[in-house]
Amino acid sequence: MTLNASDTPPDHTLLASRAHIAARFERLPLCRWHVTVRLIVGAVTFFEAFDQLLIAYALPELRDEWHLSTSRATLLLTVGSIGMLVGALLSGRLADRIGRVKVIALCVAVSSVANLALAASPSPDLFMGLRFVQGLAIGGEVPVAATFIAEITRSHKRGRFVLLYELVFPAGLTVGALVAAWVVPLLGWRWMYAIAALPGVLCILVQRKVPESPRWLADHGRTEEAAAVMTGIETEVERITGKPLPPVAEAPPVGEPSGAPEASASGPRGLFTGRYRRRTLVIGVLWFTGYFVNYGITSWLPTIYQNRYDLSLSDALLYSTVTSCAGLLGCLVAALTVDRAGRRRVITGCLGGAAAMLLVLAFLGARTPVEVLVWTSLAAVFFFGSNICLYLYTPELFPTRMRALGSSVGGAMNRLGVILGPIVVGAVYTGGSVSTVFVMLGAVAVVGAAVAALGAEETAGRRLEEVSP
Repeated sequence: MTLNASDTPPDHTLLASRAHIAARFERLPLCRWHVTVRLIVGAVTFFEAFDQLLIAYALPELRDEWHLSTSRATLLLTVGSIGMLVGALLSGRLADRIGRVKVIALCVAVSSVANLALAASPSPDLFMGLRFVQGLAIGGEVPVAATFIAEITRSHKRGRFVLLYELVFPAGLTVGALVAAWVVPLLGWRWMYAIAALPGVLCILVQRKVPESPRWLADHGRTEEAAAVMTGIETEVERITGKPLPPVAEAPPVGEPSGAPEASASGPRGLFTGRYRRRTLVIGVLWFTGYFVNYGITSWLPTIYQNRYDLSLSDALLYSTVTSCAGLLGCLVAALTVDRAGRRRVITGCLGGAAAMLLVLAFLGARTPVEVLVWTSLAAVFFFGSNICLYLYTPELFPTRMRALGSSVGGAMNRLGVILGPIVVGAVYTGGSVSTVFVMLGAVAVVGAAVAALGAEETAGRRLEEVSP
């Protein structure tokens, strides 16, 4: 039985089934089964990140081959981000309706077909349309995968487990950059997209090896199927560990008091009902500010190094790469500390730290490229750490019936920040000084830190059903 109407009281049998599934997950020790599933889904996310970066390396050849103007080239870049924004919103609703695993497999299949078609694209107009379709798949897969990983993980050390999985996305971006830098000059941009189509076989592996989320099955009234899938997982865990599982420590069903407005609200309406209204607004601001700062900096740093400080292209790219690598360090530190320090403290501290680094740089006047390198790299440690935490934190804030949709709203606000950040920075940089750019980015980070400090709820160490009934 699926509950959709916001005025329907909670079904106590359904609540009991959800609580039982949650309790069975809580007794599972982290083992090779979790790692295997994480690796399969992580491989999908890795290659989606890989796909996202290809256009940056293909664009110089595309401009020459098709004689693109600057405006047409910019459109080729941004249409993918627009597709990701739309894909994030659509996939969340779809995953809450038909299941997490089906949507993940569908996204990787669509992305693979789109890459193959891009490799054979004869014109910029068709290429642009295919880039939008590719964006739909990339934007759709990432938040749904994060939702699924959160739902198969127990509350103890969930943050570390999920965030170590999420490191595959920045890793995919890094590997994509390295492979594209080698393949495109040697074989051309079409071969790069042809190679990117090969991971489409992962959609078969996902369907065969990854079980549907028992939490999602139970939430949709498919209690027998949820129990059967859960039994299969438990049997595999016992086989791997060689030990019997401890007894199920049943927790009482967590539900809303009778008549509470969010008791069974779902869909877009549910995101703005009761306690979830504040959570949706807070998480939207955090995703937007974090990625506005992130892409506002990283997209313009090479240009600033070249135009403002007269560095060569190779030096400008090297300096920018150092900043991105510093960001990866921030992701790792966040993954190792988020359970102990808590989500709220990590996100608030990271956004606040990023703001401090950027404002110090602006105060110093950004006089030399080394000064910019040092302070933007320190800022990257912080805002990368904050941003990766959002992939963990967002699924925790919404109940199973609309968890993927809530995560997809975060993904959409992420894309909005990715689109607007470089545009606004470009406008400020054109009309002002470099210091003004860093003041503006620092101010945006301050807004994010203030919203996290005042509005974020702590979820560390709590069952998903306890946090989000």
